Formats: sequence, structure tokens, C-alpha cells
Amino acid sequence: MQQPVAGDRSTAVPSQHPLKPSLAADSHCAHRLIEDPEWSLATVPCLTELCLQHIVHNFEKNPILDRLLPEHQRKVLDRLPTGLPLAITANLISDEDYWKRCCTKCWQVCDISNYGGSWKRMFLERHLENILKRFIPNTTDPNQVLELIPLCKDYVWKLEVDQFLPPLEVDQNEERDNLSKSESDMEFSEASLHHYDLRDLVTALPHLEELHLTYGVKDCGMNFEWNLFNFTYQDCCNLAVAVKMCQSLKVFKLTQSKVDDEKTRLLVHNLLDHPCLVQLNLSHNLIGDKGARAIAKLIKHSKLETLDLCNNQIHDLGAQALAQALAESSTLTSLNLRLNCVEDKGGEAIGHALLTNATLKSLHLGSNKLSEPTAALFSQVLAQNTTLTSINFSCNHLGLDGGKQMLEGLAGNKVLTEFDLRMAGVGQETEYLVHQILWANREAARLESLQQSREQ
Repeated sequence: MQQPVAGDRSTAVPSQHPLKPSLAADSHCAHRLIEDPEWSLATVPCLTELCLQHIVHNFEKNPILDRLLPEHQRKVLDRLPTGLPLAITANLISDEDYWKRCCTKCWQVCDISNYGGSWKRMFLERHLENILKRFIPNTTDPNQVLELIPLCKDYVWKLEVDQFLPPLEVDQNEERDNLSKSESDMEFSEASLHHYDLRDLVTALPHLEELHLTYGVKDCGMNFEWNLFNFTYQDCCNLAVAVKMCQSLKVFKLTQSKVDDEKTRLLVHNLLDHPCLVQLNLSHNLIGDKGARAIAKLIKHSKLETLDLCNNQIHDLGAQALAQALAESSTLTSLNLRLNCVEDKGGEAIGHALLTNATLKSLHLGSNKLSEPTAALFSQVLAQNTTLTSINFSCNHLGLDGGKQMLEGLAGNKVLTEFDLRMAGVGQETEYLVHQILWANREAARLESLQQSREQ
């Protein structure tokens, strides 16, 4: 056998592995799969589903809901976007789940217990409040508010507006140029800073029961100016007319708005003999003795049950006027005069009124510069009055003797369950003994309430 010669390239060395078949030769046996990411084994949607999708996508142009079957309505409502115009949804959609989605989309904190358990009421009330908070006189179109009235009037029971914006400074400068040189800057300021007039809105809300207002600007930061917090006399006139015409109003709060005696008298004049008003809050204002006398007249000519005048400028004369009204009142159950300056003359007058008053349950006289004479009189009140359940004398100067006199009067009292004597200088021993008596009264009240519930 001939051996291959080294270096001879004419003879090929046989391969140790069989040759693989050519890919091109066997291409007819290969399976080529072209993947479609949108392809699915799911069946084509039924015609009903396609129709519902069309209704949802075109709801703003053609809102169809009432003509659908209940199960189809549910599907449409679950898919509707929350940004649809209120002109379409307000009168058409009553489903609470839809309005819940609208609320949670707009606000992180949503407590419907403050809105009668209704998500729709919450959304419409808060939406209207936000419009009012951002309204700029002479700039914002008033129709933004007026157009909402027919949409939300049946669902607005309470309005809480803690900000009213004044006109823009540009408008103020233009108005200043139009004023005669003889007019003072004060006249300009008063004439140019009027806020949104609530008359048209409030009188068009038939169910409005609560109105909480603060005339000022929130979060103004470095743009702070005192005129941003100016509740003008014209503002007061407009508001007074509005609350007078709102016959369903039960709660009226106007706080932190620089309400002085003149404005208080104007408001009271329009609230006299109001058929429904039971709660009035004018705290954190500038009300003095003249304003207090006007409010005393309101107590006599209204159905007021709760009155809050905290942090004003009421002295002994104003307190005496309130005390006289309190002696004659048959409806007032709560009076808050904290952070005023009624002193002992005012405190004693209130004490004398409580010797005959049989309706007041809560009294707050904290931080009023009261001392031992007031404590001595209230010792009699505690011994005779059978209606008061809560009294606050904190941050006064009653002294040790005043505390002892209070304790003597409280010894036979079985109805008082809250009695705040902190920072009143009555001594720790008196505070401890008072606490023991109050604890016994609260326990007795609890057992009595439990017994009554069992009998029912």
C-alpha cells in the first residue's frame, strides 16, 4: 500500500467526523416562527363589550347611561375617567363609587363623615370651595362660580372658605390713577380691596346650613402685606345681606378677619330674629365692648345655642352686657370668652347671671385676668347651679384662697364633669381634690347613662 509522502498535498487526509448536512439543503424541514407581541389566543371581544368601550370613549360627546342595563351601567361607571366636565356628570351620575374615585384623585385626605357620608357631596362642596379660594376680583370670570350653582346646589350643605384673594396689584394701581388727588390712600385701600361678593352664591344654595369664612391669604410667604388681610366695610355689608337672606343657615363662623365693633354691629343687625341660626363663631377678631353689647342683643333675639368670642378685646362692660343677656337666655348652652380681658367685674357679672340661668352647660373664661372675687362668687354658682357641666378658669389668678372657695362650692355639686384650673394658682392639693370630685361625677353620669340605655 502506498503511503502518503510528507509534504505531498495531492492526497487528502480523510475527516474523522462525518460532514454535517447543509442548512440550505434541509431548509424545507425548518420551522420559522415570526413572533407578534400583540397577538393573543384570546377571542375577539363580543359586540356588547365593543359597544361599552365606545360609550366610555365618547361619553363626553354623547353621555349614554340611563338607557343601559344595570350591569352595563356598572361597567361604564367603573371605566369613566374622573376628569369629565361637571356639566356632564353632576346631574347625570349619582353613583357613589364614581364620586369616590373623583375625590381620592383630587385629595389625599377624604373623610366623608364630615359630608353626611356622601362622596358626591364632598366632591361638589370642596370643588366649589377651591373655586372661591382662587377667585381674584376683577380678574376671574364670575361665571366660573355662577355656572356651578345649578350643578351643585342640591348637594352643598356646608362651605368652608379659609382664603379670599384681593384684586391684583395691577388693578389697584390703575384705580389709583383714576382717583382724584384729594382722596387719601386710606380711601383708596378701602375702595380697592373688596373681595368676592357671596350674595348671589349663598342665596342660591337652598340647603346651605354651615358657612365658615376667613378673609385673608394663606401661604403668602415673602409677598406678605397687611392689606391682604383687610375685611372691608363693603365686604361686611355684602356678607351681612347674604347671611340674612340664607334662611337655612344654622352655623356661621367668621374668624381671623379683623372684625371690629362697627362690622359686628352690622352683622348682628342682619342676624336678629334669624329663624335657624344656632351657632355663631366670631373668634380671633377685634371685637370690643360695643360689639359685645350688640351680640348680647342677638342672644335675646335669636335661637343661639353656641357662642364663641375667643381672642377678642372684650372688657368688663362687654362682659356685663353678655351676662345680662345670659340671665334672660333660654337657649344658649355654650359660651367661650377665652383670651379676652373681662376681669373681675365681668366675671362677677357672669357669675350672677348663672345663679338664675338654667340652660348654659359649658363656660370658658380662661385667660381673662380673673382673681379671688370671681372665685368667691363662682363658689355660690357651683353650689346652686345644676346645669353647668364644664367650666374653664385656666390661666387666671384665682390664688390659693380662691381655689379653696371653689372647692367648697364644688363639694355638693353632682353635675360638673370638667373643671379646668390649670395655671390658676389654686395649689396642687386643691387641684387633686377637685379631680376626685369630678371623677366621681363622671362615673355617676356614666352609670346613669348606662342604666337609661338598658331601660330603652
